[in-house]
Amino acid sequence: MYKTIMVPVDLAHADRLDKAVGTAAGLGKLHGANVHLVGVTSSAPGAVAHTPAEYADKLKAYVAEQSGKYDYPLQDHVVHCNDPAVELDDALKKAGEEMGVDLVVMASHVPGFMDHLFHSNAGHLATHTDISVFIVR
Repeated sequence: MYKTIMVPVDLAHADRLDKAVGTAAGLGKLHGANVHLVGVTSSAPGAVAHTPAEYADKLKAYVAEQSGKYDYPLQDHVVHCNDPAVELDDALKKAGEEMGVDLVVMASHVPGFMDHLFHSNAGHLATHTDISVFIVR
């Protein structure tokens, strides 16, 4: 049913991703799908990494750890953009379309006051692409 699954990951909040990554790995096993953990970064130093190369190494290590944990081969995919805080929705949409993703599994964030002013990343993908979106809370 699914051939390519994308899981957007924020390495700054890796502790909150277990349920989404586990769900994607389980669906990958069930359908024989490729599962890509996608991290978005910029060339500017950030809280997770100082350079894009350092970010790529950290994502690769995280993906290797998760692959072992869930006994399923997951793939790392780094997306570069100028300002992830502003461009995240479009960067994920473009990555999903380029990889031929047919399912996005996303961890939800804890809803709060700002949700009344701004939309969620999952909501943006669900309304602006033909890709199915599975939100894991």
